[in-house]
Amino acid sequence: MDHYGTFNDVLSNLFQEIMAIEGRALITEEFSDITNNDMHIIEAVGIEEPRNMSTVAAKLMVTVGTLTTAVNSLVKKSYIDRVRSEKDRRIVLLSLTEKGRRAYDHHRRFHEEMIEALTTDLSEEEANVLVKALKNISDFFKKQK
Repeated sequence: MDHYGTFNDVLSNLFQEIMAIEGRALITEEFSDITNNDMHIIEAVGIEEPRNMSTVAAKLMVTVGTLTTAVNSLVKKSYIDRVRSEKDRRIVLLSLTEKGRRAYDHHRRFHEEMIEALTTDLSEEEANVLVKALKNISDFFKKQK
């Protein structure tokens, strides 16, 4: 059976579909003042220890300058706190405010629902094959950088 056409269609459309659906699901009345991109910055900052700008920029595959512009907006909107490191004043650390944590949790729940939909009715063997296929495509994209 030739799966080329199906794979091509799914891969060609999947990113746009995820971004569009994610945007509609994530940007609710409570979070109407941010974009889908902002939500991914919030996710990259995370809820663990504060992260420096370089770490967040690398995770998002953007420059620190690009991230700075977006972070400035998220600071003004009270989603992110920005402080200088006590150990090295040159380093700027980012952490989420309470509002940012609510946005982070909202985004995490969407991803949990998406993964649940993806894996529903898969046997362990099918899930393993899917993981292998997704890792293969991920490796392909990493090599394209």
